Amino acid sequence: MTRSAPETHWQVAGLDVQVRRSARRRTLALQVRGGVITAYAPAGLPDATIRAFVEAKQGWLRQHLGEQRRRPAPPALSDGSPLAFLGESLTLCAAPVTQARRVGDELLVPAENLAAEVERWTRRAVLSTYTALVEDYAARLGARDRLRCVRVSATRSRWGSCTAAGDVRLHWLLSRAPLEVLHYVALHEAAHLLELNHSPRYWAHVARVMPDHARWHRWLRDHGEELGVRGDG
Repeated sequence: MTRSAPETHWQVAGLDVQVRRSARRRTLALQVRGGVITAYAPAGLPDATIRAFVEAKQGWLRQHLGEQRRRPAPPALSDGSPLAFLGESLTLCAAPVTQARRVGDELLVPAENLAAEVERWTRRAVLSTYTALVEDYAARLGARDRLRCVRVSATRSRWGSCTAAGDVRLHWLLSRAPLEVLHYVALHEAAHLLELNHSPRYWAHVARVMPDHARWHRWLRDHGEELGVRGDG
């Protein structure tokens, strides 16, 4: 997605629901991420229609809320922890260094603030790979001239974004996902250089480059929260 829609908070059938409206959206949809229910609605849709839709789906919503709340939290990083990184497996090693650095298959990290140091290192280390991926997909889509820059993001609710000016952002935690997922998100955002929406025409651009994109979209839906991000795009 490119911009956040106005958001309100409702109580419907005993459920807390975030309602996000968008002038570009044509359909009403529900999403459950991180124990949070979000209703995505067209800007002009009546409140009563949204409430009725949530009430009709409350059984499904409660089931998914329960499943998500029962999922164990990801283990905290510590000395000796494995770390997935761009399709490789590194080992974290607490060491007397001033900042994290990679040596072979080990990532040497200051013992204090280990998680923060890993994030800082990762955000530096992924930029060249992210940039190359987005540039490649933009070129394959015929939109390389619309791409202005690629940056690394750290938002809590989306894996990537693309602005009308051609700025693409990909989340640093995508480095811990399967490479196919990283490629999918890079393509997803590159396709927004052509269409700043999720219309059928937009998805046709994605599909002609990656016919099996739905598989990796589902992976993010099912497993993305385990990496620490709520959201699809």
